[in-house]
Amino acid sequence: MEIKDAYCFVSIAPVRLAADDGSEIITQLLFGELVEVHSLDAPWAKIRSISDGYEGYIDHKHVSYLSPKEARRWSEGLSYLKDREITLTTPWGKQRICRGSFLPENETNFSIGSSQFVLESTTSTNLESIVDFAEDYLNTPYLWGGKSPFGIDCSGITQIIYRFFGWNLPRDCFEQVEHGQEIDFDDLQAGDLAYFKNNTGKVTHVGILDRNGGIIHASGHVRRDQFTREGIYREDIKSLTHPLFIIKRL
Repeated sequence: MEIKDAYCFVSIAPVRLAADDGSEIITQLLFGELVEVHSLDAPWAKIRSISDGYEGYIDHKHVSYLSPKEARRWSEGLSYLKDREITLTTPWGKQRICRGSFLPENETNFSIGSSQFVLESTTSTNLESIVDFAEDYLNTPYLWGGKSPFGIDCSGITQIIYRFFGWNLPRDCFEQVEHGQEIDFDDLQAGDLAYFKNNTGKVTHVGILDRNGGIIHASGHVRRDQFTREGIYREDIKSLTHPLFIIKRL
């Protein structure tokens, strides 16, 4: 089939490595996210996210098709939902959408293609800094491939939060580490990113440094641990869990 434009109209859509319900979730689409549909073998569609280029397989019923003109129109002036969740009135009823969803900036009534939407309730978030947003995810359960306040992984947090501050990072931490300026430990600031390698030398973990010598990262759940020159130290188990590789500032 020819490549078609579409958008995610459900709140959260799992993207899988293979076209199988048993395949691992590698990332998620959030409401309003534009994708290219490269192939369709119902119920599976192979897609590529426009925002970060990630590819995988989704249930084709989680997206709605757009003409090229409609897709271009929707992509113009897009912003991201900063509230943890809000209510959206849709043609198919009420729907809850979560932080990181794709929305037009400063509009409560909008359309995507021929569908009309209304943001029923919005709140003025008091979260101002990278660390404020990171702290708001504390105790969110870890979910491999997750990108929502209901389940998230280490690079999902950094990708979502940094979008609010003008950075569109890649999906995985081994690609994210290629961005930004290397920072010495003695010069670190709140909001810097710390990266960690496994024993094979691959970058497999990332966290956000806070204001008080700690790091906020997703490991089991989103947690705050001590950040030292050697890496992440967990006081509860008296152990260094992630040896430090590099600190980056965007």
